[in-house]
Amino acid sequence: MQFDNDIKAVDALHQAYNNIKSEIGKVVIGQEEVVKSVLISIFSNGHCLLVGVPGLAKTLLVQTVADVLDLNFNRIQFTPDLMPSDIIGAEILGEDRNFKFINGPVFSNIVLADEINRTPPKTQAALLEAMQEKAVTAAGQRHVLPNPFFVLATQNPIEQEGTYPLPEAQLDRFMFNIHLGYPTFNDELTIVKNTTSNSDVQLKKIIDAKQIQYFQKLVRNIPVADNVVEYAVKLVSKTRPHTPMATEDVNKYISWGAGPRASQFLVIGAKCHAAISGKYSPDIEDVQAVAEAILRHRIVRNYRAEAEGLSIEQIIKNLF
Repeated sequence: MQFDNDIKAVDALHQAYNNIKSEIGKVVIGQEEVVKSVLISIFSNGHCLLVGVPGLAKTLLVQTVADVLDLNFNRIQFTPDLMPSDIIGAEILGEDRNFKFINGPVFSNIVLADEINRTPPKTQAALLEAMQEKAVTAAGQRHVLPNPFFVLATQNPIEQEGTYPLPEAQLDRFMFNIHLGYPTFNDELTIVKNTTSNSDVQLKKIIDAKQIQYFQKLVRNIPVADNVVEYAVKLVSKTRPHTPMATEDVNKYISWGAGPRASQFLVIGAKCHAAISGKYSPDIEDVQAVAEAILRHRIVRNYRAEAEGLSIEQIIKNLF
């Protein structure tokens, strides 16, 4: 029966997630929620924006994820003088006097866009087509990117000199905006012990690209009740000021709300959150579990919220 096969497939995803998380935990100490969000994003065929101070293992995390998932990995250091061709590639004149396209670093399964806000919007926009269409266009020719394709961008929240705001169109393409906190005292003790000795951790490859694509299709096939979809859409609708569903807080403190892509990500994220938790269908708690990271970068506070010190996270929690 197809139903029995689907149950076995969800069980396999649940087991694979636990194995991947355990393997990543050998290198990345703590940050369980961050690892969980990154893996949900990958299995949901989305992208992540990581925001945190330097030294919180953002680069190590994505390198470790690539190793455990047996995927190709490229790192792009975003700087003010970076050009779009440095990301997507360029056409060059070959020895046969014909132009040929040379792939840029974006042609990889996992792309780390390090300090993405240090380059001007013109260069940031080079990732727009890649993130949405999983392809790039150069000299009128469309070039398809490897599958799976996942962008993990990092941003430093404290060093704002020489940075550029991310365009709203690009922010909206990130499924999750994940804030990394400092490690706990015990986690930091373990980190220091592990990184100041000669310990060499050998990571096992848990799954490969074909299995990831299979699990991505599986997540989309997971059934979801109408009331859960309605809850997700209502939650997003509430973030839009001066609309019928907007709350008093939203009208008072929000200048711009989330778009339809947020509703889509809430449902697909809830499906994946349920599957990796061992459930066969998502409920409202699964929507709430992914809501903060999905809505955080899609809601714009007004001057009143900033003046009163009201955070986006507080406003989102009040919507529940």
